[in-house]
Amino acid sequence: MKEVLTVNVKITKFDEVKGKSGEACMIHFEGDATGEYFNGIILPGGVDTQKEINGTGRNLSARYILEGKDYKDNECHIFIENNGCFDDKGNIVTKPIILTDSEALQFLEEKELTGTISDLPGGVQIHLWMED
Repeated sequence: MKEVLTVNVKITKFDEVKGKSGEACMIHFEGDATGEYFNGIILPGGVDTQKEINGTGRNLSARYILEGKDYKDNECHIFIENNGCFDDKGNIVTKPIILTDSEALQFLEEKELTGTISDLPGGVQIHLWMED
């Protein structure tokens, strides 16, 4: 596996609802992204929505847009939808979907990507991987 992109997320706000049949939270964030193919920032509006209905596991869906430059130095945007869940060991496993207006990065729309998450002070680091 080859790491395509690293996204450094700083949590800015946390909203939560605990109901009778479950709970949901929305985690708002900002940050930046670095990698061999792209470098840029997260545009305002990034949010990770997590939901857990009683008796089921917690699911998450983060959506955000990156603005920056591709590896050919062209300005571009990348939309990321990162859906995932917690495995039996408490690790988050995600399946990212990417859309981009960069011609050079169009291949990312067709690749099967995997995401892993590690902790950072005040946030998380998201690692997006593809097969070599």
